[in-house]
Amino acid sequence: MKSLQKTFVLALILLSISTVSAQYGNNGYGNNGYGGGGYGGRSNQMNQNYDRTPEKPKEIPVEVTIGKIMEKLKPALNLDALQEIAISNVFTESIRSQGILMKSESSQEQKILEFKALSEITDSKVNEYLDEDQKIKYKALKEDTSKPKKSRRNK
Repeated sequence: MKSLQKTFVLALILLSISTVSAQYGNNGYGNNGYGGGGYGGRSNQMNQNYDRTPEKPKEIPVEVTIGKIMEKLKPALNLDALQEIAISNVFTESIRSQGILMKSESSQEQKILEFKALSEITDSKVNEYLDEDQKIKYKALKEDTSKPKKSRRNK
């Protein structure tokens, strides 16, 4: 009878050891301590999801933005090749300046004033490369884009 009790107790101990071992992953200790970052084998996977910092949205390259702007301006203003290159350089400089302004530590009001000034400077530089007819079209195009568009529900 005693041998039966000893066998039963030994089997109970062995089963409890294997259960504890399975909870901690990889026969006891896993990768980093218990189960690789917490208690239990799955905690490593869950911690990886929580440790990730939200990714910043990818910045669109300046060249892509300039390309889209020039796609609209070239046919609307009837630009020649020289005007296209000069105006795209003006917009490239303006967009890079906008990026610097966005990262500056100044107040919101100050940033707004600086953006307005930058916009006026950019417009005056663009106008230097346009003839009178193109200037009128450019002004009309800017006014069109600055007006808020009506949503489809309001129609």
